Amino acid sequence: MFEQATIKVENEKEFEELRSAIRRAFVPDNVEKYLKRMSSEHIRIRDFDSVLAKAVLEQVGAIEKGKSAKVLYSALTLSDQAQMKEFYLSKIEEVGPELRAKFHKLYQYY
Repeated sequence: MFEQATIKVENEKEFEELRSAIRRAFVPDNVEKYLKRMSSEHIRIRDFDSVLAKAVLEQVGAIEKGKSAKVLYSALTLSDQAQMKEFYLSKIEEVGPELRAKFHKLYQYY
């Protein structure tokens, strides 16, 4: 069985704040709102850089007022950033099939 190697997080405070915001965006009560915002912003679901650039987490209320996901992300080391992107990608894959079907354009590859 595959077991992912653990890499120590350097900037734990910023990492945890951003990870918590991503978790909040993907809880069942918020995920549809998040996907609607992504759709209205014309952002592909796997494009985490655009999520940060267009402040989607802030717009859906997943991050504390006055905080910026982009600022938190830029405070992370390169390895922390890679782990954060991997965490985000894992969360988008947990979205249920009915919402994935409803927002199929977000999940399409081309």
